[in-house]
Formats: sequence, C-alpha cells, structure tokens
Amino acid sequence: MATVVLVGTLDTKGVEHDYLRELLRGHGVDTLLVDAGVLGEPLAEPDIGRDEVARAAGADVRALAAAGDRGAAVEAMARGAAAIVARLHAEERVDGVLALGGSGGTAIATEAMRTLPVGVPKLMVSTMASGDTRPYVGASDVTMTYSVVDIAGLNAVSARILANAAAAMAGMALAEPPAAAGDRPLVGASMFGVTTPCVTAARERLEELGYEVLVFHATGTGGQAMEALMRSGFITASLDVTTTELADDLVGGVLSAGPDRLEAAGELGLPQVVSVGALDMVNFGPIDTVPPEFRSRNLYKHNPTVTLMRTTPEECAELGRRIGRKLNAARGPVTLFLPLRGVSLIDTEGQVFYDPEADKALFDALRETLDPGVDVRELDTHVNDPDFARAMADTLHAHYEAWAAARPG
Repeated sequence: MATVVLVGTLDTKGVEHDYLRELLRGHGVDTLLVDAGVLGEPLAEPDIGRDEVARAAGADVRALAAAGDRGAAVEAMARGAAAIVARLHAEERVDGVLALGGSGGTAIATEAMRTLPVGVPKLMVSTMASGDTRPYVGASDVTMTYSVVDIAGLNAVSARILANAAAAMAGMALAEPPAAAGDRPLVGASMFGVTTPCVTAARERLEELGYEVLVFHATGTGGQAMEALMRSGFITASLDVTTTELADDLVGGVLSAGPDRLEAAGELGLPQVVSVGALDMVNFGPIDTVPPEFRSRNLYKHNPTVTLMRTTPEECAELGRRIGRKLNAARGPVTLFLPLRGVSLIDTEGQVFYDPEADKALFDALRETLDPGVDVRELDTHVNDPDFARAMADTLHAHYEAWAAARPG
C-alpha cells in the first residue's frame, strides 16, 4: 500500500489534516501524520509527535514554546520535519507528501518536501500559493494549490479544495512510475528563448550520439534545478549554453540563480561545455517595475511581463572574470565556446542589443582570466548558428567518452 506523509502544525491545523488523512484512507492510501506544531495541544493524533520533530532539529519543543519566538520555532521545526521526511524516505516509507498551511506551515512543510528527490509527489495546499512561490518551491518539483479561503476549519469551500488535494495526491502516490528511458547518459542543457535555436540543434545532435538531454529554462530556478540534479547524480554532463543567470546575479535582475551558478559540474568533475548565451541581458518584470536607476538604459520589452536590459561593457567584463574563475576551478574536462558575432538572437548586427564593444569586453576578460589549460574555442559566428551548436555537442561527446573511460570500474 502506498504511504503519504502529512506534515502539519496540528495545534492550529489538526482538524484539517485529520480530514485529509481520512480522505486518503478512503482512496486506499496509508498515511503518516507528522506534527510540526509548537504552541497549543494537537487537535489530531499524530503518528510522529512534535517532540520527535524538534529533537531531529537538535531542539527541545518545550524550550521553543517557552521562548515565544515564532520565527525561531518555525525554522527549528522546519529543519526537524525535513530530517524526519528524509529518514522516512531512506526507509522507503514515503510515496508522497501532502500538507496544508498558512505562511508558517507552508515554510515548514515545503522545506521537508524539498529534501526529497525529483519525482516523489509533493503537494502543498497553501494560502501563499497565489503569490511568489519561489521561496517554497525552490528548484524542486513541489506543487502548490491555492486554498482560496484561509485554512481555519472545514466549510463548503475548504472541504472541496482539500478533497481535490487528497484525490490528486492519492492518484500520484498510487500511479506506477513511467518506464525508464534506458541507460542513456543524461545531459543538462540551459536555454532561453534567445538561445533556443542553438540548444535545439545541440540537443538533436546529442540525441543522435546516444544521450538524453534535459533542457532547463534559465530563469534562476532553472539553473538551480539543473545543478541540483547534477549534485544528486542524475545529470552526468553539462551543456551550459545559456549562462545569463549570472548577469541577473551581478546586476540585480529578477532571474538570478545565486552566486554559485556554474560551479556544480566543475566541483563534481563532470564533463562540461560552456558558452556565454544571453549574457547581453538582465531580466526584469513589466517595464514599469524596472528600478529607476536603470530607466535610461537600453531596455527591450520582450513581452508584457518581461523587460530586458542590455549589459554594459563594464558589466560584461566582470561577467567574463567571474566565469573565468569558475572554469579555472573545474575538476573535470571543460571547454568554453565563444560566438564572436553575437551571444543571443537580439545581439546580432541590426538587432536591439547589438553591441560589439560590450561583447568584446566580455571576451577579453575571459581571455585574460582563464588559465592556459582551459580549452577555449572561438568561432566567427553567432551563438545560434547550427555549426556552433553542433561543435558544442560534438565536443561534449568527446569529453564524456574520455571521462567515462577513465572512471573506476
């Protein structure tokens, strides 16, 4: 029988979690109810109590309650719930995680969900699901459902929302996973709309060579997800065409993947082929959300919800230095490809972000920063030229074959 873990603050949401438990049992699913509450008495009988959750975080639940610091209590119980769920998964007792809550309960439950591998069903019913969900979802496959009404008892609306959530989780937990695609090596590739032709051509070439290519949208969480799958052992080679998230991290755009982007493959010693796709741009939301200090810059309205800003020569030079240092530290085979005639669809002659001076600053900084041992290929073409894409794919194939042959066993 499939088992769904329910994670909730049972001092305030016990009745609702007990309702979910009964619904899941009605669908033929077993449950484990984890109490992550601190203050009041639990309103439902848990299978794993709050004392055990607090201990898993190295804390004492009575001390947390006495301190009266709700934020500290939420952080501790989130750590404990994550440790409990990770342990249950290691014991093969988790076929899915379901929770409901407000801001605190959502923070606790989703931290636990994010400890699980991609593919394990994760569903959060939350009052926070109609806003910015990135702090809760991160680079994982957490699914969030808006509760519509506050989670404060059962009523005509909340009962229907929770019934839908229970049915959805039961279906996911009971479903047979798809058949494995085979033993083809998995390649992670980064893509933006302005580098799509390059990644598409490279993906097709790699598939001809026997690889399965996972493409990630370079939206901050996309880069994080790609590198998380490298660290978890799924992805064993990197076609990092689109390193634009580094520009957002440098300048303050909305699609940063953090300062550690472009480091996972190098630290793990995985074969990687890297380029400078879309480093001509920083991303913002609708044009009226662009910070005032950038309003006089070269802006391009990509669509009603996305505004792009051209990076300056100074910013491009710093990006070149940062990328150079990251590639210098790589422990595995790496090649950097430079498209000398443009790094995106709109950075070619006649397009809105065409700026040879800025591109030159990027390329010069890379040349000055990279160690002599780092392989650099400069092609007199733009990033979306099919020849550029195929050259990247063929180089990654050569790196992978050499890397695989040298692995122990």
